[in-house]
Amino acid sequence: MFYPVRDYNPLTRIPFQYVTIALIVLNVIVFVLTQYRLDFHTAASFALVPGELFDEGLLGAAKSGQRFDAFPLPERWTLLSYMFLHGDILHLAGNMLFLWVFGDNVEDALGHVRFLVFYLLCGVAGGLMHAWMAPTSGVPLIGASGAIAGVVAAYLILHPRVNMWVLVARIIPLKIPASWALGAWIAMQFVLAFTSTSAPVAWWAHVGGLIAGAVLVVILRRPGVKLFDQSTTGT
Repeated sequence: MFYPVRDYNPLTRIPFQYVTIALIVLNVIVFVLTQYRLDFHTAASFALVPGELFDEGLLGAAKSGQRFDAFPLPERWTLLSYMFLHGDILHLAGNMLFLWVFGDNVEDALGHVRFLVFYLLCGVAGGLMHAWMAPTSGVPLIGASGAIAGVVAAYLILHPRVNMWVLVARIIPLKIPASWALGAWIAMQFVLAFTSTSAPVAWWAHVGGLIAGAVLVVILRRPGVKLFDQSTTGT
């Protein structure tokens, strides 16, 4: 496991990563509210529950008496809301760190509006993949990891040779090309999705986000934005 620290990849098409910062701020605000202002049942109303999603159907209405949620929110809407909930500060911090390091350059390549659409669609794809792999599960899914995985996949396709600093095993600083770090991270998500049976991490949500991100960055990138375009830079 590694944590990204910084990359050497300045913005070239936008002056500032407004959407990336807004997403981070929104996630932090929601975390504070759910931790200190809202009770468990209220927060659980916005988590994705695969069994409820398939019971209702993507076009169905919420069924009264089926759940313990405080709000009778149709489950299809939790495909959006679940990605803004986090269980603890480490869960939030890890996801937001990845978004901070990699989101700005993906936003630069897509533009503000398309990046927001990209991020949300990756999160939805992650939620759908997780639900599809566990269609009867009653365990709520929360977290931005599916959307973040999409950002990671897009960054790797856009800038595989950019140098970046990472912390290996949380303590060892190492400067390596993004292709090494992100390639290893992506490979680990697929391996764990196929092999892990008891871990509390929704690996299939990561896989769904990765696949969506790899496809959508090709479709949504600005005209003239090339794939695999960066030469190795930085010091």
